[in-house]
Amino acid sequence: MKIYVGNLSYEVTEKDLRLALEQFGQVESATIITDKHSGQSKGFGFVEMASKEEGQAAIDGLNGKDLKGRALNVNEARPRTERRGGGGDRGGYGGGGGRGNRGPRGGRGY
Repeated sequence: MKIYVGNLSYEVTEKDLRLALEQFGQVESATIITDKHSGQSKGFGFVEMASKEEGQAAIDGLNGKDLKGRALNVNEARPRTERRGGGGDRGGYGGGGGRGNRGPRGGRGY
């Protein structure tokens, strides 16, 4: 079972996260999501538990509990959905719109 853990203190490491959830069962993986440029934690992560029962026990046992000064938000992870926007080679950012070559007042530019 994959679990979402939110409201993490920036001080929490993947080891801390793993240790917090191991009391409820076998942790297969623990990952904290970080900013790809700075490496700073984004304040949330995902933990994969060996079984649904162990995952539910972790959710019940840790949701709202304090870890390094922050009350955790723990629930079952939702499947990732495709983001809309993007397109072409815009680097994953939404695009479109804009004024193109029409000039500052929206005219034809000629």
